[in-house]
Amino acid sequence: MDATAALPRSDTKVIGLISTAHFLSHVYMLVLPPLFPLLKDVYGVSFTALGLALTVFNVATGLTQAPMGFLVDRFGARALLIAGLIIEAIAIAAIGIFPTYWALITLMAIAGLANSVYHPADYTILSASVGKNRMGRAFSIHTFAGYFGFAVAPLTMVFLLETVGWRMALGIVGAVGLATALVLAAFASVLKEETPDPATKQAQAAATGPQGLKLLLSVPVLMGFLFFVGIAMTNGGFTSFGVSALVTLYEVDIVQASAPLTAYLFASAAGVLGGGWLADRTQRHSFVAAGCFIMVGVLVGCVAAFDLPLTMVTVLFGLAGFFSGMVAPSRDMMIRAVTPAGSTGKVFGFVSTGFNLGGAITPLFFGMLLDRMDPNMMFWAISALSILTIVTVLSAGSVSRRRAAAA
Repeated sequence: MDATAALPRSDTKVIGLISTAHFLSHVYMLVLPPLFPLLKDVYGVSFTALGLALTVFNVATGLTQAPMGFLVDRFGARALLIAGLIIEAIAIAAIGIFPTYWALITLMAIAGLANSVYHPADYTILSASVGKNRMGRAFSIHTFAGYFGFAVAPLTMVFLLETVGWRMALGIVGAVGLATALVLAAFASVLKEETPDPATKQAQAAATGPQGLKLLLSVPVLMGFLFFVGIAMTNGGFTSFGVSALVTLYEVDIVQASAPLTAYLFASAAGVLGGGWLADRTQRHSFVAAGCFIMVGVLVGCVAAFDLPLTMVTVLFGLAGFFSGMVAPSRDMMIRAVTPAGSTGKVFGFVSTGFNLGGAITPLFFGMLLDRMDPNMMFWAISALSILTIVTVLSAGSVSRRRAAAA
């Protein structure tokens, strides 16, 4: 079923525009890795040096995403989103124009800085533009677009590499970003922003200083931040070393060991859409998320506990992926519920930084686990992380329900 079929035309337009920008942000995260075998010779550097470019990108995003949220709340989401997309598109295209290693590092830092605008700006615009009873589906389609961007980026870059060469490939994906920015600018009038009443505006102005920091350090927002860290580490366990663990356990080649991960990723995308439908039909978002994490923990625990054929592991990974994807819309609805008016940008910018922290910790944690212990311990660790994340979910949900009752 088309997830947008039951949405009003204005909502569909907003969701489509914002989701397209989010799709491109995820494409830009993965345009370089498919080119690494070629760029290694172009720049005359090691794979480790090329990996540093990705690290620089993620560090730049992680350090600036929360401050960008403050800027979004202060100066508006539309202009910053369009500016961020333009800057990132130009930076990606310029990598092909200036083929030197230090130009690559500099341009990836610029692209990472620009990338920090999407989450705070996207969620601010969606929250202000889409009807409340359709917010779950809006968030799910937005998240699905990001997942889809990850999925198509490697295939797209390989196709363009073989067709027009790596420099032109980067130029083309950069040009698509510029064209999308022009479309966003043309339809800027439908992209609404939060327009609080005078009393809220005064509170919002205060929230740009110490009050804003106090909000970010409040229990529900910190729980939301840890929630994002848990999600990133759980997903990262699958995507970073899941294939390596299965190669060791089952003594199969990489192609065969990749089947469970492929099932997990595609099922996650489907789960996001299913989770959006469910999020619009319940107020118990914390219980939905907790139930999904329990299922992920149990399913991955079965992989660790039993000597299963690889086909069954693929099925279990697919089911785990579906439940993992279902969490995303309820996650976003929970964060929105504990966010005061006029603070959407800073709160979503801050909690989204949990993804960057989790993404930085995960490769080291699971890499050491795989080096020093039985590969099964990695799946036990993923299962345990899923269960532990439930604590953050229920804590944030409890505060959200108390605030709703008080209101």
